[in-house]
Amino acid sequence: MKAFWFGHSAFRFETGGAIVLIDPFFTGNPAFSGDVAAVSAGATHILLTHGHGDHVGDTVAIAKATGAKVVANYDLAMWLGSQGVASLEPMNTGGTVDCGAFAVSMVRADHSAGMGEAGVQQPIGSANGLVLKPKDGPVVYHMGDTDIFGDMALIAEIHKPQVGLVPVGDRFTMGPEVAALAVNRFFAFDTVIPCHYGSFDLVRKDADPFVRAMAGSRTKVLVPEKGKPFTL
Repeated sequence: MKAFWFGHSAFRFETGGAIVLIDPFFTGNPAFSGDVAAVSAGATHILLTHGHGDHVGDTVAIAKATGAKVVANYDLAMWLGSQGVASLEPMNTGGTVDCGAFAVSMVRADHSAGMGEAGVQQPIGSANGLVLKPKDGPVVYHMGDTDIFGDMALIAEIHKPQVGLVPVGDRFTMGPEVAALAVNRFFAFDTVIPCHYGSFDLVRKDADPFVRAMAGSRTKVLVPEKGKPFTL
């Protein structure tokens, strides 16, 4: 499965003819220097962990340009519909949706969710993690924005993810040491990829503390170069 990381929590996965964007925050993302049209070209699906501007990002514009189906928490999906997104797949915590080349399950995350202008955000839905289950490729768990929580053990038992996309930036999510604890205590990932860092001044500038905290782990740490393809 071909994959890209575009900074912050934005990823692209290509599997079985599907082109999947997760949390496509490009415009206004200090860590992104590419072309939005190029990185979203051919998108068939957009998966959203939660309603915050740095995760919903360019979803509306990309969905209108590509016709991609947007998979999101029910309340966020209805809000996106009000913004003109035509192809929606609403779901909620605990559910699984079959998208053809892959299925996606929505799991818990400990965070907030809301949309609106700065200073007047309105709560919309819940914050979630997403488990991407390709027919041809490893099971990928995008944790979204979250703290550590004990029910990660159940997510590991039920979904058996092989790749973890783990927020490590601190302040708004787990910090690097707690993220490493979550990975090592609850999961048997083959590979873990840190994210939600190196973008805004309020989050950690690099993944080095997480890499150090993972020293000696059975799990491989992959720190992708932004915008460069890698294989899972």
